Amino acid sequence: MAAAQVNTRVGDIDGNVELVLETYERAAGAGADLVVFPELTVAGYPPEDLLLKPAFVAEAMEATQKLAAATGETVAVIGFPEAYHDLHNAAAVCADGEVVGVYRKQLLPNYAVFDEQRYFVPGDDPGPLYAIGGVKVGVTICEDVWSPTGPLADQVAGGAELAVNINGSPYRRGKLAARQAMLATRAADAGVPLVYCNLVGGQDELIFDGASLVFDEEGGLIARAAQFAEELLVVDIEVPQPYRERLFASRGRRHSAPLSVIELSGASSADRVPSPAKVEPELDDTAEVWRALVLGTRDYGRKNGFSDVVIGLSGGIDSSLVAAIAVDALGPEHVHGVSMPSRYSSQGSRDDAAELAASLGIDLQTIEIEPTHTAFLDTLAPSFAGLEPDLTEENLQSRIRGVLLMALSNKFGWLVLTTGNKSEAAVGYSTLYGDTAGGFAVIKDVPKLLVYELCRHRNQMAGVDVIPQAVIEKPPSAELRSDQRDDQSLPPYEELDPILEGYVEHDRTAAELGELGFAPELVARITRLVDLAEYKRRQSPPGPRISEKAFGKDRRLPITNRVSG
Repeated sequence: MAAAQVNTRVGDIDGNVELVLETYERAAGAGADLVVFPELTVAGYPPEDLLLKPAFVAEAMEATQKLAAATGETVAVIGFPEAYHDLHNAAAVCADGEVVGVYRKQLLPNYAVFDEQRYFVPGDDPGPLYAIGGVKVGVTICEDVWSPTGPLADQVAGGAELAVNINGSPYRRGKLAARQAMLATRAADAGVPLVYCNLVGGQDELIFDGASLVFDEEGGLIARAAQFAEELLVVDIEVPQPYRERLFASRGRRHSAPLSVIELSGASSADRVPSPAKVEPELDDTAEVWRALVLGTRDYGRKNGFSDVVIGLSGGIDSSLVAAIAVDALGPEHVHGVSMPSRYSSQGSRDDAAELAASLGIDLQTIEIEPTHTAFLDTLAPSFAGLEPDLTEENLQSRIRGVLLMALSNKFGWLVLTTGNKSEAAVGYSTLYGDTAGGFAVIKDVPKLLVYELCRHRNQMAGVDVIPQAVIEKPPSAELRSDQRDDQSLPPYEELDPILEGYVEHDRTAAELGELGFAPELVARITRLVDLAEYKRRQSPPGPRISEKAFGKDRRLPITNRVSG
């Protein structure tokens, strides 16, 4: 069988059809009996409110029929939206030029980034099964396999000998290990081999990591596709006598009448090329995050029609990291740096920005903002007469830089990448319409301590200091006033990031954080800053999600509320 780990584009039905046809031909050429595609492949995932457009759903259904018409002996399982009495998240089983059956997803997730109950109604039938090459195959979709008592158990009780699960499972740190453990348990409990095919690619905030998996009937890993890359994973599966052990095991025993079976031939054995099992190595945590951010940045630009990006390079660690990610995503010739020094910019920061641009191989232009800054101050002087300088004057500098970057974006069609990290976004340590101005926030979900880890990782990848050591070692500063440092406004990031993780990602209250040993006064201050900054985050650009709970789809708090901590 083959798992087609493809990168679709939401709403691009014609493009997705071409991708499926090309991949199907490759699978058939390899002699696969069965090729499976990800969840909602035809529409792209997640299509969100496109599903509320009847014409879009109708077009997706017509495209699915077109795909079915192109199939031969190799059976294809293809995800699509189906208007059947109501709207379903469905999988079409296609062979010999037609749709021979449809499975409708039964368990519809409605938590975290998922809103499936907004669009779909659940299916209620686990069958039929499909006899492909003499093996009875059951088909499920994503969430269906996460429940130990869900449709997979019903299919196995009804006679399934091989389980197929198609997915659009978004990435977050640590999810691959949890996913593998769950799937191994499902395969072992069911006593059948299990094929898990996942989507790959970036879609707005979401990143899909691929890493499609195949397990044997004892839960042993047979094959794993690469993370964050398209791949056609072709593997031979030995299907054991299905009831040899299951009939005599009391654990998890279910009594069910056999499900109906649709007989399909599968590919001719004469055409089959032996396919040894391949298990791609897992990436470590930091490498995994790096690949996720690169893929998310590349696909956001590519899928939205941007070939080039522009970044304000301050000589600081955040903008240096964003530039390095952009270079790996798009190539140095498509990344443009802009240094915009003010009266407070140190010579060291200017030099660091220049050194970074040279090491990455990107162009760097310098636009001095001091004349504009002075003009703003002079213009506002009558209104500000008798008042001491404060954050207002600091924020003017950031807003001038935002205006300049957006002007370059308008003139040359470049996508502005913002450089704020999750720690800053959490507490509002940013300037609205200044450093938040842009189209894509690359490290929006990356806490400050992880920023440092990723910079060191990129240098290790290169074997040289692509990101200058001076950038990594100097105290972080916005350089909006003389001798400014982040720790004058915020606690050290070693203290701040754990509090933010508890409050934002794990939904702990201020009182609970105090019980965990954090200083109550500090917790009260930080949680208050997080709450106050919600209005800023609502006006910030999207950015790739890598954590258990990111700002955006994951976390939807009211701006106006009186909850304290």
